[in-house]
Amino acid sequence: MWRTRAAAACVICRSLANSSYGIKRKSPLQNLHLVSRSIHHPYYPSSKFQRPPLRISIQLFSSLNRLPLRKTKLLDVKYGYQSHRNFWLARLASRLLKLRYLILGSAVGGGYTAKKTYDQWKDMMPDLDEYKWIVPDFIWELDEHLDFEKLIKALPDADDLAKLLPDFDKIGESFTSLKGFFSPGYNLVSEVIGASDLLLLLGSPGETAFRATDQGYDNDKEYKKVSDKEKIDQLQEELLRTQLKYQRMLERLEKENKELRKLVLQRDDKGIHQRKLKKSLIDMYSEVLDILSDYDASYNTQDHLPRVVVVGDQSAGKTSVLEMIAQARIFPRGSGEMMTRSPVKVTLSEGPHHVALFKDSSREFDLTKEEDLAALRNEIEIRMRNSVKEGCTVSTETISLSVKGPGLQRMVLVDLPGVISTVTSGMAPDTKETIFSISKAYMQNPNAIILCIQDGSVDAERSIVTDLVSQMDPQGKRTIFVLTKVDLAEKNVASPSRIQQIIEGKLFPMKALGYFAVVTGKGNSSESIESIKEYEEEFFQNSKLLKTCMLKAHQVTTKNLSLAVSDCFWKMVRESVEQQADAFKATRFNLETEWKNNYPRLRELDRNELFEKAKNEILDEVISLTQVTPKHWEEILQKTLWERVSTHVIENIYLPAAQTMNSGTFNTTVDIKLKQWTDKQLPNKAVEVAWETLQEEFSRFMTEQKGKEHDDIFDKLKQAVKEETIKRHKWNERAEDSLRVIQHNALEDRSISDKQQWDAAIHFMEETLQSRLQDTESVIEDMVGPDWKKRWLYWIGRTKEQNIRNETRNELEKLIKCNEEHAAYLANDEVTTVRKNLEARGITVDSCLIKDTWHQIYRRYFLKTALNHCNLCRRGFYYYQRHFVDSELECNDIVLFWRIQRMLAITANTLRQQLTNTEVRRLEKNVKEVLEDFAEDNEKKVKLLTGKRVQLAEDLKKVREIQEKLEAFIEALHQEK
Repeated sequence: MWRTRAAAACVICRSLANSSYGIKRKSPLQNLHLVSRSIHHPYYPSSKFQRPPLRISIQLFSSLNRLPLRKTKLLDVKYGYQSHRNFWLARLASRLLKLRYLILGSAVGGGYTAKKTYDQWKDMMPDLDEYKWIVPDFIWELDEHLDFEKLIKALPDADDLAKLLPDFDKIGESFTSLKGFFSPGYNLVSEVIGASDLLLLLGSPGETAFRATDQGYDNDKEYKKVSDKEKIDQLQEELLRTQLKYQRMLERLEKENKELRKLVLQRDDKGIHQRKLKKSLIDMYSEVLDILSDYDASYNTQDHLPRVVVVGDQSAGKTSVLEMIAQARIFPRGSGEMMTRSPVKVTLSEGPHHVALFKDSSREFDLTKEEDLAALRNEIEIRMRNSVKEGCTVSTETISLSVKGPGLQRMVLVDLPGVISTVTSGMAPDTKETIFSISKAYMQNPNAIILCIQDGSVDAERSIVTDLVSQMDPQGKRTIFVLTKVDLAEKNVASPSRIQQIIEGKLFPMKALGYFAVVTGKGNSSESIESIKEYEEEFFQNSKLLKTCMLKAHQVTTKNLSLAVSDCFWKMVRESVEQQADAFKATRFNLETEWKNNYPRLRELDRNELFEKAKNEILDEVISLTQVTPKHWEEILQKTLWERVSTHVIENIYLPAAQTMNSGTFNTTVDIKLKQWTDKQLPNKAVEVAWETLQEEFSRFMTEQKGKEHDDIFDKLKQAVKEETIKRHKWNERAEDSLRVIQHNALEDRSISDKQQWDAAIHFMEETLQSRLQDTESVIEDMVGPDWKKRWLYWIGRTKEQNIRNETRNELEKLIKCNEEHAAYLANDEVTTVRKNLEARGITVDSCLIKDTWHQIYRRYFLKTALNHCNLCRRGFYYYQRHFVDSELECNDIVLFWRIQRMLAITANTLRQQLTNTEVRRLEKNVKEVLEDFAEDNEKKVKLLTGKRVQLAEDLKKVREIQEKLEAFIEALHQEK
């Protein structure tokens, strides 16, 4: 161009030199200095002045017109110097002045022409803003996200840093090529084969964009020979190749950037710079969501914080899309069966290592190792099955998982169970409705981003999820549509335009912010993420859908999907998080006001704090058991043990032995029965009594109210702790063996040392017999009815059966009076005699009734006789010392009761020692274990610590925690901006 301008200027100069009145004269240029001539006319060497060409054919590209400049016919000039003339100085000056103005005017005109030419050429350049998606956002905002000054200061040494940094020469070459692709000018034309590719980008393939040189004019003639269809196909292929070329270049740059960031983060992790890394922004946001998931919105403060909700039909590829975004095969999979049985919240964040961990666990799963991936999938499946209640197929309980890795887009996604149309065998009847309710609960959040997954390999009319999504988001303001399995769709669909209609949002009634088409593998569960990426890239590179412009380049691949979802997620977060913080601030004020009005003198103790307070009280009460006096223990044990064994002693030992004829037989019978009782029943009964006594004392301390300090909110917890402790506590098994020996030795001793012990035995026997006599009198009264005094005073009559019993009693008493030494049992002839006597008076009775009545009548007679015998034995200690020699008085029954009384005292003392030395401490240990187990079981605490006061304190704690974390997150979010 500049050569053309110089040649044109030279023509103008020569025409001016020969246009003076048509007279032939010498050129004024011959009078200039040689240097001036060589500068002004580069075509003329300074050594020899040559004749310029007379005809020049030049076609200039002007902003004013497209016509070539007028050809100037130059006059013949005779070369050589002419003779000197008069006034040559004046003529030379006038000519120089004319030449100056003409050159100045030519320069101005040429500059204006050049400017208009540049403006017209610039207007024909395409607007590349629509194609900024080719270059990811982080390239343009790299200086904002990376503080290079701090990075330079943080690096220890330039030599060490040079080893860590990538090859910047190659990066510079890549950026130079990238700059040449996007910069205006001839470089872009030469890179994309002329201006035809720019015509494709602008969407006007039939219009000529640029005609630069004679070569461009010739190429334009060649293009006219090619048909329009072949031209468009060729340009589309060239454009795709160019896009893929620079896409790979950008991916390589991004990969090098990731490696650099990873190295820097690893050096920070090793503590090289002694700097504590702050919690990432996405982790702070995920913590807020975890707290909100546990928060019961009882005060109309709903969770409207954004998250990405992944919904779709069963086996539509939801999990595969999520795995591609997370860059790891982390979810369990099955062939056609339901695998996602509960919502899974996945928090993606950037980190130096590709790892995953659960919210409630400290174990990290290395996602680069196949064994860790298998363990993670197994753990997720176990958690899902454990969360499903009996009789159900899906669960509403959310599993929280965090995935970190280099290059991951920061966002929070929730994978929901797939929507089904039919409940199959093995599923709960309400499975379909439960899945719909779970999906609606997540999608009704006005700030939730709905990632709608549609299987491209099946007919669009079979889709269920699209109707559900269109109900929850009719305007499509927060929905992103994803068509999966596009490779299968391209093979199976007869009309590819259907795929285009789906991606353009014309086939389904639902609306969306964006439409994407992805490929998530060949259907093989063993495929790696890298192989799936390569397969996806290769498919779209060769796909007719992209070549024929049915799909746009920014609408394909899971990488573009991930970038779009992340941008939409953070945009929604920035728009809504402050509003949510204000809502929780207002809720906190309302809760605090309610607490002050209802519980002005109580501290705001939440459920965990109340549990700790109750725990301390329970432990104090257990310690109080050690302060019980030995005398109190022994009295309780002895009394309770005798109540348990007295019936056996009277009925099975004393009464049978007392029916014998002499003292020798009495003692023999007593010894045999005591030995059998000690070997089989007595030790076990004693241990049972001791354990029950310990329970009663423990319960008494646990339930005892302590005046004004008593808080009934702990009653249910204390009762549960007591029951669980008693259930876990077991008495020492060796205690029975040692106790059996002690009791056997105590019962074999018959030596009463003094009169005081003798009297104590008589008193013990009298109390026992008197108690039995009262019980017998009560039984007889129930059998025969009230006596004449009660009948007259209380107007109570006897029943017919009682009258029969009364007549039977009278006959039996006559029998005893006739024979005071009568045996304990009636003979058959005696039973017949009594029955006939009653029948003679018109009373019909059977033998069983007579025997039952006789048992009680004889028992009363025997007990009265034994009590009389006790009175006689009060003075029998002297005869006892002489072994009842030369005495008609025999007090062997007193000796028996003394042996029983002494055994009870020794047994109570032994049990008391076991209690205070062993069992109380073991009980205290069990109580601590129960409290520790309850402390880890949140469901137990919620069940046992209830009431409005507890719930209000819990809500206050949750709301405060949510508000504080939201404010911290907002502050960090503003700092990141």
